[in-house]
Amino acid sequence: MNIVVLAGGLSPERDVSLTSGSLIANALIRKGHKVLLLDVYEGKRPDKNCTNDGSFDRESGLKLFSDKPYPIYSVKESEPDLKELARRFGNRRAKIGENVLFLCGLADTVFISLHGDMGENGQLQATFDCFGIKYTGSGYIGSLLAMDKDLSKKMLRGAKIDTPDWICVDTSKCNTADTVAEVEQKIGFPCVVKPVSCGSSVGISMVDGAAELRYALDSASRYGDSVLIEKKISGREFTVGYFDGRVLPPVEIIPKSGFYDYKNKYQSGLTEEICPAQISDEEWRELSKITARAFECLKLKGYARFDFIMQEGEDSKKKYMCLEANTLPGMTPTSLLPQEAAAVGIDYDTLCDKIARMPIR
Repeated sequence: MNIVVLAGGLSPERDVSLTSGSLIANALIRKGHKVLLLDVYEGKRPDKNCTNDGSFDRESGLKLFSDKPYPIYSVKESEPDLKELARRFGNRRAKIGENVLFLCGLADTVFISLHGDMGENGQLQATFDCFGIKYTGSGYIGSLLAMDKDLSKKMLRGAKIDTPDWICVDTSKCNTADTVAEVEQKIGFPCVVKPVSCGSSVGISMVDGAAELRYALDSASRYGDSVLIEKKISGREFTVGYFDGRVLPPVEIIPKSGFYDYKNKYQSGLTEEICPAQISDEEWRELSKITARAFECLKLKGYARFDFIMQEGEDSKKKYMCLEANTLPGMTPTSLLPQEAAAVGIDYDTLCDKIARMPIR
């Protein structure tokens, strides 16, 4: 097949996306496909053989699909400088770059390797639907429901799936003192503050008191006015993948210090990841059942990953608190979903190939 691997973008998770995308592209090439790794924000301008208006024609566009390996990106310790990236493109506000839709339309499918922003909130999927472009993963409805943490938690509660208590505030309209009072009344401390529509732990803070809450609200609001404040739950942390109609073995996540933040997620050696997790058969069955229900209630397709805290109740009965869903989980060979797939005998190249070949719209 001719496959566009779409990565990059104008998102705080840009580096994660480019790393996943470069590895996916090379895996698909090893599986016999011709691939174009394309940055959705930067776009692609032809060097030659272009039409008079600087765009591609079909013949020159198809020549970009290649079986030659791509260089591998890596995730730095801190988030990318998106303002500098935008300046390089004249502070262009359009998030889809030059010729992207045309080149995606030439492909047999688009492997979406974006993280955050329009790649996960359904906007890109809806655009592709309008242009008749085939793509991997969930559609626009499931992407929207899962990316908006407030909406997804409401859906989970409606499906009788436990999730920590929370409130959602609009920092552009709410008085900080009123928000602190509401948190003290409804959530209590410690709590977790996070942007409503970001992944990779971007903008997340663990908060122990009112003074820290004010700072955390300022930090989270840099990524959008809607901020989720959630009761902090203590317990063992797991992530569970869902792929091609089956629940994959869970991974237990144990950061060596702090919590599972951006740095601990993507810098080698900072977090212990045990796959398959060392849990009882009963615990595995319960996590599996909840994961399948969550996948269905959020109207997801193809594959996803869910984060949980397993909490010991006062009666020693386990509670499985679902934190959030990830419709486009990281796809490096050491990322969590590929680790889970490997535990059931699906190697990285095969996983990428299977995702690319899944039934698509």
